[in-house]
Amino acid sequence: MRVPEHYFSAEPASPAEQRTLHVRLRGRDVEVSTAGGVFSPTRLDLGTQVLLRTVPDPPPEGDLLDLGCGWGPVTIALAQASPRARVWAVDVNARALDLTARNAERLGLTGVRTVQPDNVPEDVRLAAIWSNPPIRVGKAVLHEMLDRWLPRLADGGSAYLVVQRNLGADSLAKHLAATLPAGLEVERAASAKGFRVLRVTRTA
Repeated sequence: MRVPEHYFSAEPASPAEQRTLHVRLRGRDVEVSTAGGVFSPTRLDLGTQVLLRTVPDPPPEGDLLDLGCGWGPVTIALAQASPRARVWAVDVNARALDLTARNAERLGLTGVRTVQPDNVPEDVRLAAIWSNPPIRVGKAVLHEMLDRWLPRLADGGSAYLVVQRNLGADSLAKHLAATLPAGLEVERAASAKGFRVLRVTRTA
């Protein structure tokens, strides 16, 4: 029996049949390429829609992170809003990174860097993180991922995470509040269409 493939597979085995989508990202209409083997290849998923509708504008400069970039909608929104910033598009899925790079190039977004998690330099401190994290990897992996990246927020930086309520948004907020190091505070920033947007801010 064939084992179902997940969008968080490092090297998707499914055919890379590309399709073109026309989507609206924070008031801008864009044409992008997607393909099977990545997250939500046929549409802009509802969680990302909620995230992009509710977050404030990102800082105009500095290092910004899209954690789990998929085909790149959050990366594109960050780079369009902050063309002088360096936007790190991070994913374990090689096909997702390739699509994001192609989409950014097509749109002339020169500040985008598409990389595997280990290829973000250790000294990079993040002015903002926007993420629709891969909840279905399981709690242990998800917690490890967030424990790795949230402490890299720069002073005054904020992370915005969109999580479906019935997939553990509230329990994730409690976990972060209990385990984040001193100087990082978590709160619910928004709630819409069955999703929570959690904000983690470095206060010191």
